[in-house]
Amino acid sequence: MKNNQKLQIDVENAIKWEPLLSKANIGVVAENGVVTLSGVVNSYAIKLEAETVAKKVMGVCTLIENIEVKLSAESIKNNNQIADEVMAQLNANWSLPKDKLTVTVENGWVTLTGQLPWNYQKEAAVKAINCIEGIKGITDCIKIESETHEEIEKKDIENALVRSMSVNETCIDVSVQGTAVILSGTVSSLHQKEEAGRVAWKTPGVWYVKNELVVEGKLAII
Repeated sequence: MKNNQKLQIDVENAIKWEPLLSKANIGVVAENGVVTLSGVVNSYAIKLEAETVAKKVMGVCTLIENIEVKLSAESIKNNNQIADEVMAQLNANWSLPKDKLTVTVENGWVTLTGQLPWNYQKEAAVKAINCIEGIKGITDCIKIESETHEEIEKKDIENALVRSMSVNETCIDVSVQGTAVILSGTVSSLHQKEEAGRVAWKTPGVWYVKNELVVEGKLAII
């Protein structure tokens, strides 16, 4: 088990190891498995990368992200410019159906709304735009409404979790309520929790995944 200092050092080293983050000034505080990231970066992509890296570190149970995006003068764009670039990226993505999403931009912050049949498309929409220069943040309000009306088979989800290298050794319970899947039990990292959710989202007919998995990462307090 890691103590607070060990967890903080591990997260700091993981951030420094990533080329995109090697020169970023990101502060890390760890307390009882709760890791807080702070600092100022010059792009939303860097902020997102720091969050992604920290979640993969063993022992991180909860992540609090207080990183501020402060754009350089040459990176600042008006809302119309950002909206045009966002729509261009969404329309260019082959996995996204056309005319299903609405984009609004306020002070560099992008909000996506609309309805899609699959969660992978929702993730693709966010991923397609998170590296656009001038964005300060993204709010994802996209809803999932499956076009498939198959009955969700609990056993299919359980088998898919077993096949996944990331989560096959964890203690995950699956239950199905209509078009919703509920995941409960324990995993050893935030990364595993998110991966289990992605596996469940791939099930035909799913409209909602309630991820109640608990990250077990108890620390030795010294």
